[in-house]
Amino acid sequence: METLHPRYLRPSLLEALTDTRVVFVAGARQVGKTTLTREIAAGEHPMTILSLDEAATRDAATRDPGGFIAELPGPALIDEVQHVPELLLEIKRAVDRDTTPGRFLLTGSANILTSKRVKDALTGRIETLNLWPLSQSEIQGGQTNLVDALFARAPVQLDGCTVGRDAFVPVVAAGGYPEALVRGGARRERWFESYIDSTLDLDLRDISDAIKIEEMPRLLRLLATQAANLLSYRNAAVRLRLSPETVKAYVGLLEQLFLVRRLNAWRPGLGAREASTPKVYLTDSGLLAALLGADETRIARDDQLTGRVLENFVAMEILKHLGWSTNRARLYHYQRDREDVDLILERADGQIVAIEIKARTTISSRDYKWLIKLRERRGSQFSAGVVIHPREQTIPLGDRLWALPVAALWA
Repeated sequence: METLHPRYLRPSLLEALTDTRVVFVAGARQVGKTTLTREIAAGEHPMTILSLDEAATRDAATRDPGGFIAELPGPALIDEVQHVPELLLEIKRAVDRDTTPGRFLLTGSANILTSKRVKDALTGRIETLNLWPLSQSEIQGGQTNLVDALFARAPVQLDGCTVGRDAFVPVVAAGGYPEALVRGGARRERWFESYIDSTLDLDLRDISDAIKIEEMPRLLRLLATQAANLLSYRNAAVRLRLSPETVKAYVGLLEQLFLVRRLNAWRPGLGAREASTPKVYLTDSGLLAALLGADETRIARDDQLTGRVLENFVAMEILKHLGWSTNRARLYHYQRDREDVDLILERADGQIVAIEIKARTTISSRDYKWLIKLRERRGSQFSAGVVIHPREQTIPLGDRLWALPVAALWA
């Protein structure tokens, strides 16, 4: 088998199988989990391949989870494990008896490890890797990890890049789902409609039985209108006629399905006035565009939409780069009084990278004044600050500050 695009998570996955008993590849439906893991199970790490999407296999696992696991002849790939979560405790017992690394490779379209019982049982035995929709680096063959480059204070030097909204509108509208990429126009819109309906119907029932399924499409569309903004559960509750607690729980379920992502506020301890409210993002810009009913023309011309869609796109591309970065960092947003920085990357040693995102071709010092303030406050712990916008070339803005073309995300 050959993948249409290389997956940059592959080396990390193969490495995990060499020293970890259970490896869990989690991600939304149709992002390529099955293709990637089956290639590995048929090649570099031979395994028995089982799919719980197949009715007969799922029925056998449901009837006797212990016997199902006990009868496996050796290492096994179990696809879509969220259909029979009872298997996870049996897998725990199996890997406690035989601690050989690479015993089980699991995939799931829902993050069932949010269950405390399962998470506690598998602690120390499992490594989870998130597979997102294709990044632009994977689509276009980029070789630079922007997270690593920025922590190294060596952003990629580019020149001759496309200027203006043509630099990002087509890639933002298309997104990174492999099936959506081969479609365009109305056919892509229809694919996303079907994808949303089937994902919410199939996977929500696996992770929660206390949910009004009919409310979820409305909530998902509402979150799309709030993408890259602070998330107010109270305001969403008023619009949906639900309680704030219910909205928060439902957003958590959509996050378990890898359809939305909340970014927590960065709280560096500089004062008590930093915002603590999370921002919400759709995990794929093509999905976001479909939910908003926005084609390339509207994304390019609707100024109220353009900046928000671009910020959502950049945030998720950075999240994907983190998946194969050599720097282990967390992604946040930051607000303090009037200060507002779109994205903050922070390593465990306190080193930070600050990122501003602008849809305008030209920028002024006002666009990076908060980056300068952060640099002054953090001193040597400030690795880099960048403004990502649709310009032609990389230019320095001062000590450890740069303006980067959008294309730096797939250089």
